[in-house]
Amino acid sequence: MMKAVITGNSHRIDVVYGDTECGMLEERMSVVQKPTSADGLLDPSVYADADYIFGTWGMPNLNAEFMANAPNLKAVFYAAGSVKQFTTDAFWDSGVRLFSAWGANALPVAEFTFAQVVMCLKHNWTNVRAIWEKGHDGFWQTNRDLVPGTFETTVGLLSLGQIGRLVVERLQSLDVKVVAYDPFVKPEQARAMGVKMCSLEEVFAQSDVVSCHTPWLPETENMLKREHFASMKPHSSFINTARGAVVDEDGLIGALRERPDITAVLDVTYPEPPVPESPFYTLPNVVLTPHIAGSLSSECRRMARYMIAEYDRMIGGQPVQWEINRQRAATLA
Repeated sequence: MMKAVITGNSHRIDVVYGDTECGMLEERMSVVQKPTSADGLLDPSVYADADYIFGTWGMPNLNAEFMANAPNLKAVFYAAGSVKQFTTDAFWDSGVRLFSAWGANALPVAEFTFAQVVMCLKHNWTNVRAIWEKGHDGFWQTNRDLVPGTFETTVGLLSLGQIGRLVVERLQSLDVKVVAYDPFVKPEQARAMGVKMCSLEEVFAQSDVVSCHTPWLPETENMLKREHFASMKPHSSFINTARGAVVDEDGLIGALRERPDITAVLDVTYPEPPVPESPFYTLPNVVLTPHIAGSLSSECRRMARYMIAEYDRMIGGQPVQWEINRQRAATLA
């Protein structure tokens, strides 16, 4: 019988691989659990005869030593998103296949983003802040004529990868115009999605809400600068559920100080959390959330289900959907 090892941080394994998911795996193969916090991480008695790894957050580093201790390993199924933190040249050179549930993790991010877009278009956070600060006197403070709303307003998206496209699908339920910046999207692809492609500068200048979905790559670090935020429409909002490192945060802070009319909703920062003295904690036009857009609680088990289904496709000789190679891994967040 084939053998699989479930691994990752001990406090995450049970969240991702619940009783139902473990039962599904046990129907297919012999399964053991080995949290990465255990002392015997590279113990050959655990990995020497493992055919598959079903992992999640906290995966062990798949370096040369690990690969030498797992000579029978055929594939890794990672029930989470980015694989950059544990893959190495030794792993890629080994020929072991890798699958990631990043597509499953994209779903709650898109749902969270859609919710925030609507909240921002309705100036929810501006109203909440006014009531929080002034109580009864702040209840009717917001000028309702300045609220963009969800009719014939403009939502700008930065990058149209998996998450960006899921957001586009959800925005189709609103009467809004969608513009986007993504140098890798062809015009015919944009037309099929009902999206108008623009320059980065045009997206910021034209949009009532700008939502960032740009992956963190060397060429995208600090891509979004002070001048972009300074050019935003009056009373507009910026949402970031991607990675904090794509934003020049000093520039964003400067623009937020100069433009109290604009709002930043930041689910990600760099570093995470922001340092204790960060102005993000005190600027009145910043809404901070602790990286909650991605899969949480029961949503995490969907990632395990994606990987079990991918295993079935691979074993059954069917086309797989979520395989990652070295080149693909370099472009993911």
